[in-house]
Amino acid sequence: MTTNTRSTIIKYIQSHRQASVHELTSVLNITRAAVHRQLNKLIAEDNIQKIGKPPKVYYRIKIVSQIEEIHKVDKEIIDFINKNYLYISPTGEALEGWEGFIVWCNKTNQDPIKTSNEYIATLNKFDKYKKNGVIDGMPKMKDTFKKVYLDKLFYLDFYSIERFGKTKLGQMLLYAKQSQNRTLISQLINHIKPEIMKIVKRQNIEGVLFIPPTVKREVQFMRELEKKLRLPLRILDVNKIKTDIIVPQKTLSRLGDRIENAQKTIIVSDANKYKNVLLIDDAVGSGATMNETAMQLRKRGLVDSQIVGLAITGSFKGFDVISEI
Repeated sequence: MTTNTRSTIIKYIQSHRQASVHELTSVLNITRAAVHRQLNKLIAEDNIQKIGKPPKVYYRIKIVSQIEEIHKVDKEIIDFINKNYLYISPTGEALEGWEGFIVWCNKTNQDPIKTSNEYIATLNKFDKYKKNGVIDGMPKMKDTFKKVYLDKLFYLDFYSIERFGKTKLGQMLLYAKQSQNRTLISQLINHIKPEIMKIVKRQNIEGVLFIPPTVKREVQFMRELEKKLRLPLRILDVNKIKTDIIVPQKTLSRLGDRIENAQKTIIVSDANKYKNVLLIDDAVGSGATMNETAMQLRKRGLVDSQIVGLAITGSFKGFDVISEI
């Protein structure tokens, strides 16, 4: 049951769109501790949500429960969307599941019930490409290159899908890299690590090569991935050659330019022998970097059996430019 104080807080937030603890302390004429107690109860009751980080924290009305009440949404739909959907607002709020889906529907003037059914149908359509939890990327490679040096290529998910844009994993990857936020990066790595470990075991991997980054950042996602995965494998030596002008792969729109870029800037310097090697990259657009790196391993005779590629996300069709990450 909502007390008079909590009712006053709700009415104030509704009329002002959002409120801080300082504002509510002045309006209610009670202590900060008392305000925090009331806010925590409202959050527990799913009436409001907290946004921002100290010292700038605000509270807003949560609209999800209202939508559920009005439309009497099927629990299976909510559970499916809670598992698969992530919305990143223009202001940087990460809203997972049904809550984020409702916000996105409201912003795009779409009916949440009709759209949720269409979203589920679209995800089910793309899930048909998955086997053992991963997507086979080899058909794309064979359609793109005359000679493919990879034996297998897997994606953990597509980067984006029709109409609904970036997948949950695509969103997590994009903003983990762009923000260079170690907490976000750790959350993403913890999310994908179990599947990576399964691939290592299924494919009998002995060594792993992390594709080096091309864009200079203070916090390099691929370095963090290598460090935090802690794979019980030998890590192959590979270098990204520094040139006078750094040209990231993602800026190149022609396949031939991407191949040339990979050929002349990525050098595998390892001298050990391996049976099966895993190449890991954050995203596969054209596949040029993966293929050229695999070619070096083959031509140097470093791999006796299979070279397996693994991308956190990949594009659906042939040569696509994933330029954001």
